Amino acid sequence: MKIAYQGVAGSYSESCAKKMYPESETIPCKTFDECFERSSEDNSIKSLIPESNKTTGNIGVEYLIFKYRLNIYAEHFFPINHNLLGLKDSYIEDIKEVYSHAQALSQSSSFIRKKKFIENVRADTAGSAKFVSETKDRSKAAIASSLSAEIYGLKILQENIQDDKDNVTRFLLFGKDIFQPDFSDDNHVTSILFKLKNKPAALYSALSGFAINGVDMSKLQSFPEKNSFSSYFFLCDIDGHIESPKIKNSLEELGLHCQDMHVLGVYKSDIFRKK
Repeated sequence: MKIAYQGVAGSYSESCAKKMYPESETIPCKTFDECFERSSEDNSIKSLIPESNKTTGNIGVEYLIFKYRLNIYAEHFFPINHNLLGLKDSYIEDIKEVYSHAQALSQSSSFIRKKKFIENVRADTAGSAKFVSETKDRSKAAIASSLSAEIYGLKILQENIQDDKDNVTRFLLFGKDIFQPDFSDDNHVTSILFKLKNKPAALYSALSGFAINGVDMSKLQSFPEKNSFSSYFFLCDIDGHIESPKIKNSLEELGLHCQDMHVLGVYKSDIFRKK
């Protein structure tokens, strides 16, 4: 399997891909948009996209999920362990400046303040590691994955420097072809995208079917339609398989209140949800 991811070699997205799909061929992309575009044009390429982080919330890919409407095959809750990476001959006492993505810097803020490092925001974590490896400056370090240290010949000066030691990012695997696992008693997630009709109390009425049928939602997020602040789409994750009678009934009720409704995918829920 080929998996597209945003960033350069050594990113957390590639780390997740190699962990979950060790036999896959990974394809770096400059942007999330490029990942989605590749998968929409070639059904042999899947995209592994970070959707939300436990500490910093949504990543901001909702508009691309709406734009491309690719099928979701799987979810993976992947631990994000930030490491301070320096040159092979450097020590933590040498470091004056630290480079990384804004979220990684934010997630490691206590450590950075304690060490009184000067922060430098860059496009991604792995790219920061590559930059530090090329500077040959012992006073510079990157916050990135252990895979980045391996790829760019850096030394891990300190492991697990993130503020939250249980820092986790939820990744989704997207692809062009529609696939749905058979209905079973296993735990599943059904993801949908919908836009409500323009009428009073539309959301309240639309969601009443879920309450009546005893269906749980683990995610409900609104975002504005392009070029509008009065029209909104909703992303929703429902606990259960779409073939479950109670979910079928809930979605039938929801459909009565929608201008647009699209099933994004049905997939097994990650074991992390049981923790």
